[in-house]
Amino acid sequence: MRKLRTALPLLAGLGAMAALMLCPETAAESARQGLRICGQMLIPSLLPFFVVSALLRAWGLPGVLGRLFGNLTAKLWGMSGAGVSAFLLGVTGGYPLGAATIGQLRRDGAISKMDAQRALCFCNNTGPAFLVGAAGSGVFHSSGIGLTLYLTHVLSAVMLGMLTAPRTLGNLPAERTYISVAGFSEALTEAVKTSVETLLTVCGFVVIFSVITGLLQDEIFHFSGLLSSYTGMELTAAKALLTGILELGGGLGAMEGLSPTAGNLALAAFLLGFGGLSVQAQTAAVLRGTDLRLAVPVFCKLAHGILSALLTLLFCAIFS
Repeated sequence: MRKLRTALPLLAGLGAMAALMLCPETAAESARQGLRICGQMLIPSLLPFFVVSALLRAWGLPGVLGRLFGNLTAKLWGMSGAGVSAFLLGVTGGYPLGAATIGQLRRDGAISKMDAQRALCFCNNTGPAFLVGAAGSGVFHSSGIGLTLYLTHVLSAVMLGMLTAPRTLGNLPAERTYISVAGFSEALTEAVKTSVETLLTVCGFVVIFSVITGLLQDEIFHFSGLLSSYTGMELTAAKALLTGILELGGGLGAMEGLSPTAGNLALAAFLLGFGGLSVQAQTAAVLRGTDLRLAVPVFCKLAHGILSALLTLLFCAIFS
């Protein structure tokens, strides 16, 4: 087994190289598609949020929010108030801004390991621009549907935080709680530098997973047919599910043209809540240099997707 674990990465690498050599046009077109997603969607929407969030951290926002909302978050989520900044930035800026904020708070010592580990379960979320613009208007041609998906997404994140709340409150280090640590020029320079580096890493994963998805299109189509035949799902919906498990943007894009039935909306809600393996890889990248583990948050994001889908079905049943 030890030899097998050692050989598997090498075999996977050789398989990837063979796929690139056998299908260079597909790989190149998929990479171009990933770059288009980065250039047209991720960089314009995420870079300003990354920079502003870094500035707010440098100027003491987590401490201010901790003082204002500490009692509320202790009762609601069983965690210190500094995590509020990660939640707010996560539900406004989108993936992986929430995780990046948590990682930086942990590096700065502004949040305990327990709080940071749990915050990863519900503070790393899809933003309204992507939900309303891409999922709502882009896929279902309705901003109202996008707002509904955003509501269920945020509500399920809040509920997940409550469900995973511990009995005791993590403590916030007092010496770092309410202190502004940098002047404007120093903070702006560092914010732009770290934000660009982080965003380049995120875009790299988007391109790589776009290539993986492109190279596996035949296999995805095959398994989509099997899933459709066994579950009764529409073939397009089954393909969107399998694609979205790998990469969120591709999964939602595969749903374009589907009617906004309760089942299709629940599928979109699940994909948005889970985020796909690409988002999990991006989360791991922005958490480098911390003592946080990714295994538990991955299962929490899966639970977030399931909870979002159930809430969407409930909303559809109530308002239909």
